[in-house]
Amino acid sequence: MHDPLRLVHDALERARKASSDYDLNPETVLPPGRKLRPAGVLVPILCDGASARIYLTKRSSALKHHPGQIAFPGGKQDEADADIVTAALREAHEEIGLAPANVEVLGQMPSHETVTGFMVTPVVARVKAPFEPRPEPGEVEEIFEVPLMHLLDCAQFSIQARRWRGNWRKYYTVPFGPYYIWGATARILRVMADAAEAQ
Repeated sequence: MHDPLRLVHDALERARKASSDYDLNPETVLPPGRKLRPAGVLVPILCDGASARIYLTKRSSALKHHPGQIAFPGGKQDEADADIVTAALREAHEEIGLAPANVEVLGQMPSHETVTGFMVTPVVARVKAPFEPRPEPGEVEEIFEVPLMHLLDCAQFSIQARRWRGNWRKYYTVPFGPYYIWGATARILRVMADAAEAQ
């Protein structure tokens, strides 16, 4: 039987270069010595036979950072967190009700710098058994699933642009149905897709 996680394992082995919200905007000059806050996001993959899907969230429109955007469950690393994996697992438990005991961590993708000053580490994990997603009130508006193969298909991605702080900024998108997946989430997924397709 085809293993839907084979491409994920390949991506984890091959991906080496960190990504950034500025990747498609090389003219941007970043200040040297800038301090980025560490954060971890979980990339939770549930396998069902020969298929697999990733859980994503739609953030509350009331949040300060990235309101209403599509995101992985996750957040900044707290002092009480032993490491970035602990932070990602804790946040996923809080935001979507995924218990850490129901997760098998497969590895980490290269870090990603966001325009909001975070250094995000994607923690890729297999969800051991189906669970009932539970959105955290005030932070998560919706939880939904996207087929893994849709997100690992580079042909599903496009580059778009919008004005941000007075300048045009390019970014990746990977839409799915009514969901407009873009920005840091789409960039992290594109890193996975590129690494999964690399020969």
